Amino acid sequence: MKAEIKYQNKTYTINLSKPLDISLVLRGDDKNPIAWYLNAPNIQPVVDGDFIGKVTAGSSTNFNNISFNPHGHGTHTECVGHITREFHSINETLKNFFFTAKVISIEPERRGEDHVITEAQIRSLLKVDEVESVIIRTLPNYIEKRSKKYSHTNWPFLEEAAARYIRECGIKHLLIDLPSVDKEKDEGKLLAHKAFWDYPKNTRLDATITELVYVASKVEDGMYILNLQIASFENDASPSKPVLYKIQ
Repeated sequence: MKAEIKYQNKTYTINLSKPLDISLVLRGDDKNPIAWYLNAPNIQPVVDGDFIGKVTAGSSTNFNNISFNPHGHGTHTECVGHITREFHSINETLKNFFFTAKVISIEPERRGEDHVITEAQIRSLLKVDEVESVIIRTLPNYIEKRSKKYSHTNWPFLEEAAARYIRECGIKHLLIDLPSVDKEKDEGKLLAHKAFWDYPKNTRLDATITELVYVASKVEDGMYILNLQIASFENDASPSKPVLYKIQ
């Protein structure tokens, strides 16, 4: 099933029957990835008196409650409302869902106890006005990322200048395979978030950050069409399902 997409006087051909899902699965057990010092998500049947919402317990349907945090339990897309006093909803921010995209792989540089994705690394892989979105895959790309416990690990992060350069490239949608674009314990500075959104001076209300993706090693660096889908949450962030289609 092939489709032709015309964007800015260019035509892109993709095969809709060959999607590359880069979202993490959300599950109610300890195999779920976890960040920000949370416990695992909880998925349990509704219990109301003698009623248990589970077919194997005698119900006609499976009827579960799900308790999770979008920021700490899996792939999620957030708007600037994540860091503002004013309420901004991801559901109101993200109104288009297909974008030109580039996958880039970077091994963060070691700086003391930190591992940092630098401006120089981004500059070597991303040009101004090249695409609308960028997906950063950190190296090494262990499959264990799909169930990693990130709390207290001091994960790699984007330096402020790198996030600023990504913004200057015209990137509206930044995706990364880490729990945050910022350092785990940064005293609330959120330098990369603020640089990417250009907050608070010229805040980009239409830009998004997607964290905790997983880009399998079989997905090559290069150009794609991104389909970025969210659940319709009136919240600063929503669980999301970014899907890539290789440009042919």
